[in-house]
Amino acid sequence: MDGWLSLLLGIGLSAACGFRVFVPLLIMSLASQNGPLALAPGFEWIATPEACGAFAVATLCEVISYYIPWWDNLMDSLSSPAAVAAGTITTASVFTDTSPFLQWTLAVIAGGGAAGMVQAGTVLVRGASSFTTAGLANPVVSTVELGAATITSILFLLAPIVAVTAVLVLMAMVVRRLSRGRPGFIKPERRLSL
Repeated sequence: MDGWLSLLLGIGLSAACGFRVFVPLLIMSLASQNGPLALAPGFEWIATPEACGAFAVATLCEVISYYIPWWDNLMDSLSSPAAVAAGTITTASVFTDTSPFLQWTLAVIAGGGAAGMVQAGTVLVRGASSFTTAGLANPVVSTVELGAATITSILFLLAPIVAVTAVLVLMAMVVRRLSRGRPGFIKPERRLSL
C-alpha cells in the first residue's frame, strides 16, 4: 500500500479506536483474513482466527459495558490508555513498506495521538451527558460511539481518501459552527468601580 494511503488508513483506524478500542481491531482482523488488508511484517497475528475470536469477545464485552449506567464513565477512564495503545498498534500494523523507525514514530505520534484525541472527546461528551441527564442519555451516546467506530473503520478500509475528505468536511462544519457563537453568550467583563 502507498505510504500516504497507509498513513491515512492508520490514522482513521486509530481514531476509531478512540470511540471503541476493539471494534477497529476486529474489523482489521476480518479484513486481513479475507484479503483486502495487507498487514506489516510482525503483525500477521492480527489475521489469525484466535486473534479474531479474542477481538470479537473483547468487542462484545466492551459494547455491553458501555450500556451499564455509571459503569460507562469508569470504562471511559480505563479505556483511555488502551485506546492510545490500540491506535498505535493499528497504525503500525498497516505500514508495510517502511523502516521500523518511521513506522513506530508515525504510529505513536499520529496513531496514538488520533486515538487519544478522540477518546478525550468521548470522555468529555459522556461526562457532560452524565452531568446534564443523570446518565439517562448515555445509552444514546454509547450507540453513536459504536456506530462511529464501526463506520469509520469500514470507510477507512474501503476508501481512505473519501473517508479523509468526509472527516475534513465534518471538522470544517464543526469549527464553523463553533466559531459563530451566539451573540451575548459571552458577556463583557464588568469592572468594579471604587
